[in-house]
Amino acid sequence: MTKTSSQVFGEGVGELLILCYSKPLPMRLDRWLVSQRSEQSRTRIQKFIESGYVRVNGIQGQAKTTLRQGDEVQLWMPPPEPLPYLKPEKMSLDVLFEDDHLIVINKPAGMTVHPSPGNKDGTLVNGLLHHCPDLPGISGKLRPGIVHRLDKDTTGCIVIAKTQTTLVALQKQIQKRVASRNYLAIVHGIPSKEEGTIVGAIGRHPVDRKKYAVVNHDKGRYACTHWQLIERLDDYSLMGFKLDTGRTHQIRVHCAHVGHPILGDPTYSRCRKLPINLSGQILHAVKLSLDHPITNMRMKFEAPLPHIFEHLLVVLRKRKKHQT
Repeated sequence: MTKTSSQVFGEGVGELLILCYSKPLPMRLDRWLVSQRSEQSRTRIQKFIESGYVRVNGIQGQAKTTLRQGDEVQLWMPPPEPLPYLKPEKMSLDVLFEDDHLIVINKPAGMTVHPSPGNKDGTLVNGLLHHCPDLPGISGKLRPGIVHRLDKDTTGCIVIAKTQTTLVALQKQIQKRVASRNYLAIVHGIPSKEEGTIVGAIGRHPVDRKKYAVVNHDKGRYACTHWQLIERLDDYSLMGFKLDTGRTHQIRVHCAHVGHPILGDPTYSRCRKLPINLSGQILHAVKLSLDHPITNMRMKFEAPLPHIFEHLLVVLRKRKKHQT
């Protein structure tokens, strides 16, 4: 049941959600609320709890409060924070698909997805705000409509929601693996097997806080990457990847962890000799599949390889041919 109310949390305009925990097994309050409000990040949910906006059976909750079957959870959702002024910028966007509900873009290398402090211009969001003027009311302060993200130098398919309903639906599809994301990359070395799965929690690097690493499960978030060896290229390999989870730098971290970092990766593949000059990692989101949030029609999108990826393949194939 939802209603607008100040009855429980005092005066102020906001949405009061009254929820019942019905799972047979106990669960942490913050984790369960994230599953119920997938449009909110876990960090934001935890801030709601810390600010006293959540009560369990009438008592103020904490993030680690254990929920048991039959517990009543009251969550007051404050009004969304106003979107700071972001300058819409006219830019050429490679649109793979667009309707009234979503837009799929083939993102180029060198483009940051959303603004951040000190970087508020030239991002995909700036271009989208010019292309889709209604985006400012959707999602978070600096990420209007962003369902998932790609690193600055990662290229390929990215879907953006044009309505709040679409945003929530697509985020749930990614969480439940209804939506699938496939990547291609060229890595150093050749795996000993044809395919496999990398499972390793990802968290902040214990020494370099600007990086991520595979860490103990209690210090990071579960991450699972499926991989397939597509082509051997002398000392390198063309690899395919499919994500079960979407952690920051996931494929890059997992590849480096197993000793096969991605070519050109400035963070996880430093001091490695390269066959050509590269400005960033050779990682491409080649395919994206999802159910349309309104029609339920299965949709599949594919982004062609960028020029630098194709050029690198040509160079490596010629080198391999000359050495055989």
